[in-house]
Amino acid sequence: MRKLIETTFVTLNGAIDNPQNWSGPYWDEEHFGYSGKLMEGTDALLLGRLTYEGFAEAWSARDGEMADMFNNIPKYVASRTLTETTWNATLLEGDTVEAVKALKAEEGGNLLKFGTGSFSKTLLEHKLVDEYHFWVFPVLADGETMFAGEGLDITHLELLGTTTFKSGIVVHKLAPKA
Repeated sequence: MRKLIETTFVTLNGAIDNPQNWSGPYWDEEHFGYSGKLMEGTDALLLGRLTYEGFAEAWSARDGEMADMFNNIPKYVASRTLTETTWNATLLEGDTVEAVKALKAEEGGNLLKFGTGSFSKTLLEHKLVDEYHFWVFPVLADGETMFAGEGLDITHLELLGTTTFKSGIVVHKLAPKA
């Protein structure tokens, strides 16, 4: 059975919108090293439509080892509006929750999900995420907050560890409490 890991960037005040506008100054060797370790043991990405479109635009235009990893790894995309994909991706068909359960039941490496939005809320509600990596950036920004909206049940998470970068980023590694 595969593990589903969600990793996302968030500001100190909880904003998740447009990380390309505020995260760039913090990208350094530690950042790329941690990202590379997350990719180890991962054999597919799981993405919502917005993250998929943003990543496809950004990564397909880049070169280098990390770009090659992102461009070549298989991707599964949850979307209510896309009818086709281009960037080495497959649309999840039918009920998204059942499709993710089927992916998790397959043999193979981890499924790594980037970004946080309505798809993340669905995964949380159905207890499909095994581990979270919340990258808290030392910046304040306006925008949508993580898991915004009504109807979210209380979910307690267990701290598995933290990683602190010299840039000020602190990654909180968490798992749902049993």
